[in-house]
Amino acid sequence: MKTTFTRTTALLSTCVLLTACGGGTNSAINSQTNPTNNTATNTTATTGTSGAIPIGIAVAQTSNVALLGQEEVSGAKIAEKYFNDKGGINGTPIKLVFQDTSGDEAGAIIAFQTLINKDKVVGIVGPTLSQQAFSADPIAERAKVPVIGPSNTAKGIPEIGDFVARVSAPVSVVAPNSVKAALKQNPNIKKIAVFYAQNDAFSKSETDIFQKIVKDQGLELVTVQKFQTSDTDFQSQATNAINLKPDLAIISGLAADGGNLVRQLRELGYKGLIIGGNGLNTSNIFPVCKALCDGVLIAQAYSPEHPGEVNAAFRKAYNDQYKKEPPQFSAQTFAAVQVYVEALQALDKNSKINKLQLPQLRAQLNKQLLSGKYNTPLGEISFTPSGEIVQKDFYVAQIKTEKDGNKSKFAFIK
Repeated sequence: MKTTFTRTTALLSTCVLLTACGGGTNSAINSQTNPTNNTATNTTATTGTSGAIPIGIAVAQTSNVALLGQEEVSGAKIAEKYFNDKGGINGTPIKLVFQDTSGDEAGAIIAFQTLINKDKVVGIVGPTLSQQAFSADPIAERAKVPVIGPSNTAKGIPEIGDFVARVSAPVSVVAPNSVKAALKQNPNIKKIAVFYAQNDAFSKSETDIFQKIVKDQGLELVTVQKFQTSDTDFQSQATNAINLKPDLAIISGLAADGGNLVRQLRELGYKGLIIGGNGLNTSNIFPVCKALCDGVLIAQAYSPEHPGEVNAAFRKAYNDQYKKEPPQFSAQTFAAVQVYVEALQALDKNSKINKLQLPQLRAQLNKQLLSGKYNTPLGEISFTPSGEIVQKDFYVAQIKTEKDGNKSKFAFIK
């Protein structure tokens, strides 16, 4: 049994400060403080799965976070077609129901409430950011609706509750690989400059890991520079760091802000290696820093070259549609949908899911998905009883960009 993680005070503060919460009403707060408002948990109707089985996708389709969320939408849609073409849930198709979380906690809260109470989904894939997960996941936990995080890698995500899992490996497992790769490329690295987005839960969690790695390697942390994910001007932080002559810069942020920071570091004359954290792990960074993206190292939890039937099909479908290799966030979202599909298939073989009442189906689905093993584009994965992903294969990629900046790719380091 996991200990449920609640942040009621933080949630209330978020709703007060962000008038978008509940569309300018107290709906988000009322759902938290008055469980009788949660119609999903009180319904006595069956799932109605004579039609398609609804699975919620709550990711950022707007805001600066959409650079990541758009990749998650792509992965989810490819998964929907792939598994429905293979027969869905023993002959019954799935239907993905999309809700935009935008880039803040309020957006994630509203998306989760809509999926749970209005759309009556059996489970949710989302949200995009760990910061959003800490506010929205407790809503699903209270309603006893399974959640699989496709890109939530901050410390403490699975501990939010019994109904919370993730297919995104924790930053503590992934981040050290990029530092090791940098030291292999340049064994003379001694001085490190760290940058992180102080308003983002994941970036704060990730920078703690990076800073610990730096100290454990006996390297000198010469400066820690803070910024906001909404920032576009990093001249002050970049100049302060460059004046200390670092050999390596490590950035924990998102694609737009992180890409602009990379660009401005290079424009101001920084020549050393740069490591980008997981928030920069998207091809959507390429238009931001263009030719100046070249050489950035980013640890990966997915490789398009991973062997396996499912990944080959996913890679081909993505390439056919987008004319480029699939990114990690798309692969992880595909994997999250796959977990739901295969767990539902297994559950349906034991007891027909269209005969189960919705609360019963959600509870049994959560138990089933945590007990399975899945051969996904990420490789074979499973879950610990707490909902943490168990994954074997990890990688490091380096951005390679043509001189004109018009064509870039992640080149995987062997």
